[in-house]
Amino acid sequence: MKPEKSNLFILYFLFFIAVLPGSILISGCNNKNSTTTAFQLTGDTVADGKKLVQLNCTKCHALVPVDALNKNVWIHHALPRMSHFLGATPLMGSYYKSPKDTGGLSLVEWQAIVSYYNKLAPDTILPAKKTIPLINDWAGFKLKTPAATDRQVFTTMAMLNPENHKIYTSDEVSDKLTEWDSNLKGTDITTLASAGVNAIFKKNGSGVNTVMLTCIGKIEPIDFPNGKVLQVNLDLKDEKTNQNAIADILARPVQTIEGDFNKDGLTDMVILAQGNFSGGVYLFKQNTDHTYSQTNISDKPGAVRAVAGDFNHDGWQDLMILFGTGDEGLWLYLNDHKGGFTTKNLLRFPPVYGSTSFQLADMDHDGKPDLIYTCGYNFRDSRILKPYHGLYIFKNMGNWNFKQQWFYPINGCTKAIAADFDGDGDLDIATSAFFADMQNTPAESFIYFEQDKPFSFKPHAVPISKYGHWMSMDVGDVNNDGKPDIILGNYSSGFMFQHGFKPFWAKNIPFVILENHLKK
Repeated sequence: MKPEKSNLFILYFLFFIAVLPGSILISGCNNKNSTTTAFQLTGDTVADGKKLVQLNCTKCHALVPVDALNKNVWIHHALPRMSHFLGATPLMGSYYKSPKDTGGLSLVEWQAIVSYYNKLAPDTILPAKKTIPLINDWAGFKLKTPAATDRQVFTTMAMLNPENHKIYTSDEVSDKLTEWDSNLKGTDITTLASAGVNAIFKKNGSGVNTVMLTCIGKIEPIDFPNGKVLQVNLDLKDEKTNQNAIADILARPVQTIEGDFNKDGLTDMVILAQGNFSGGVYLFKQNTDHTYSQTNISDKPGAVRAVAGDFNHDGWQDLMILFGTGDEGLWLYLNDHKGGFTTKNLLRFPPVYGSTSFQLADMDHDGKPDLIYTCGYNFRDSRILKPYHGLYIFKNMGNWNFKQQWFYPINGCTKAIAADFDGDGDLDIATSAFFADMQNTPAESFIYFEQDKPFSFKPHAVPISKYGHWMSMDVGDVNNDGKPDIILGNYSSGFMFQHGFKPFWAKNIPFVILENHLKK
């Protein structure tokens, strides 16, 4: 049964209670009886707390600086959620230790950690200052929108099919896959098992347009394995016959990529499943009869994006994967030529970052792909604006060793896509921020960064925040004029995290197009 408008409150309430157990600090650390390192307390609040945190709170993720969250969030949200995993249980503002729980920290040790954060955490976190002020203009783009619908929209995907230059959208409430022609007139193609969030468009040998859709199952991050990967014939409008499931029983799949990972001439799939405590990275090897056999590349549930490529130049397809919950960071998975992968960590981020996307692109024309990285997922238990959220560029120093080169603060940054939008030979960047500071700086929900010299950008805040709330973004040549355009999908309601804020944007425009009119 699909949720009606009147039931949206229930949907979001269920989402709220579902995400709380998956704290920013503890997702990915599932053993509260894990072995702890012996430490002799000295009575010094700062020294004891710092040492205990370093010994115990970094076993499952990178260290979270004490000033990364304010005192209220640490004491009333983050620490109570983390306590279960270190052997303590919160109760009415205090903690106790069950007689049956013999693992983890002693109650005295846990209280030393609480006292440490209570003493050193700041009362408030100051917002980041934008080193270059936003330029409020259209930056050479022209707005185009389809006609408003007669219902509220919850667009989870809006992507361009480069084969036929049509846009395809998916909506969480209707579960329809909709095709939009050049006049932005929509036609429903099929009903999906759940909302689509990622697509691979192809044209087969017979000239038939197809799409491989990753259908997430549940938008809320809970461990409910009803996600699927579907193959849809876009040219066949019969819902009974135009789709078939390639993979199912998946915990919140968010992306599917393809590659011949065992060099047998058949295209395999890698699926990222991002549940709460379950999920992982799965390899679906294609067999000669075109069925698939599944193996697990990783059991970590927090993967948000993957890129395939021959990263060590040995002729075999490798993977680079970004994990955005728990043990956040970027990992390189090198093909071992035996059906598996060896792993190497390239970057780690504290679990308050909420890593959301990455792209490899040569920003300075030195022949080495650099890393464009965004962080800003902000709907777990520390729903405050964070000055370290935003757009980062890490320069590739060689052999995939990255060094931070540039940062621009964007509250709740969700995605970045680099392309030469103005045709001057260098790469510019478009960013979207689903968890932007919509109360005070709604302009940051979409920013176009015009590169004027290597690692130097002019940030243009294109005035489109009143048209929607951007959950998805894609870049492609919509009007076939040789210039990249931008598509933004409007998920119009829900996921509000700022107290007292009332949305002001349009609720019935499925997506917008920023048509590129920049000079070449």
